[in-house]
Amino acid sequence: MQQISDGFIIVAKRDCPTCTLLEPVYDALAKEVPSLAVCSQDDPTFPDSIGDVIDDRDLEQSYHLNIETVPTLIRMEGGRETGRVIGWHQQEWREFTGINGLGEGLPDYRPGCGSMSVDPGMAEVLAVRFGDTNVTSRRIEIASLEDDIEACFERGWSDGLPVVPPTEVRVLRMLSGTTRAPDEAIGCVPPNLAGCTVEKVAINAVMAGCKPEYLPVVLAAVEAALMPEFCMHGMLCTTHFVGPMVIVNGPIAKAIGMNSGENALGQGNRANGTIGRALQLVIRNIGGGIPGGIDRATLGNPGKYTYCFAEDETDPHWAPLAVERGAPSGGSAVTLYGGEGLLGSFDQLSRTPESLTRSLAMSLRAIGHPKKANAHDALIIMSPEHFRTYREAGWSKARTLEAFEEALLLPGHELVRGAGGVAEGMPEHLAEQTLSKFRPGGLNIVRAGGIAGMMSAIVGGWAATGERGSEMVTKEIGT
Repeated sequence: MQQISDGFIIVAKRDCPTCTLLEPVYDALAKEVPSLAVCSQDDPTFPDSIGDVIDDRDLEQSYHLNIETVPTLIRMEGGRETGRVIGWHQQEWREFTGINGLGEGLPDYRPGCGSMSVDPGMAEVLAVRFGDTNVTSRRIEIASLEDDIEACFERGWSDGLPVVPPTEVRVLRMLSGTTRAPDEAIGCVPPNLAGCTVEKVAINAVMAGCKPEYLPVVLAAVEAALMPEFCMHGMLCTTHFVGPMVIVNGPIAKAIGMNSGENALGQGNRANGTIGRALQLVIRNIGGGIPGGIDRATLGNPGKYTYCFAEDETDPHWAPLAVERGAPSGGSAVTLYGGEGLLGSFDQLSRTPESLTRSLAMSLRAIGHPKKANAHDALIIMSPEHFRTYREAGWSKARTLEAFEEALLLPGHELVRGAGGVAEGMPEHLAEQTLSKFRPGGLNIVRAGGIAGMMSAIVGGWAATGERGSEMVTKEIGT
């Protein structure tokens, strides 16, 4: 960058009508002031009346001078900026330069144009170009003939699907989505307990295909996954099917365009798809949770690519899941649940909450095994049509859960080993007891789905008894 210690600097471009209008002003200044430097962003021969124009097509001068609008007139004294004028205002330029009559015959005011240095995406490009990024992660050099996406596969950064190469420019753009410092520590990611920073999460969010505005949600999801009670390490090591399911509540879900309606747990929504994937990539690439390595799932489930959706909060009759769990009303939060795949429960005929509860309870008995009790959690993802049955009857969510608890009290003699000719089951000494299918707090309800279809989904959870298993966790989303 050419250093200018004293005098005036003008930054302009030929493609700006105001800049070209002021050519007589540049010529007058060059004759009147002791020192004048003109930086041209797009044409080193502009303005024609100035002999020694600084070629700023690489935008280095504009970047370091923090130019947002052209023309900009800057006064330098002793190597320091002591003032600037943006755009053209005749009286202001005269007072700023001390030249009476400057711009005589020109319009009194013209606003100027946007600087090329602030075109969309240029801030990150220029920061990388001129080494002003503060990105500390190790750079990986890719050979000129290597395919970037294939290189990511070969280095083991992928979950099996193509990832977006995390260039420094893309990482900087991702970091613009949060006010948190890139070097802020998030925690230690299992299973290797590797240190994780905001920057590291941003890199994986890039690879997952996130937009910058998703990053606060991804950060909250990662922080939730690192809570001891969620037991992410155990979730990786178990042979169970589970993976982290991310449920988003609050205004941020709508702000970033998440899907809580039709096909909410399916394909087609970028935010739903990439936020959950980013969390999984953090676990893989930072923590070392590699399938076939520490990840010992016997079968796994497709949700281990991504398992993320927003709750339907359109009807306030039931409080959102995050609020039920202690998050402030009106705020945004993520809830993580260790979930299996979906079990569909179809009931087209029940028109009372009593009938529908008993109907769904029949499906809930199958979680883990129909003869198991207190061994698994469950999450009901209730569709709008099923929810309407409870809403129209005036049932609160608390009353609904109490009804499920009652419907899921099971006679021990039907569950013990050997009963019904099935060896699997509960120990024989429980035959005379009445057993609850789920532990207290082990059954939860969240609302999502399209408005047509009297069907809901049930998601089994990893065993949550003793020292094993995962607890549902909730984390507020910051900025």
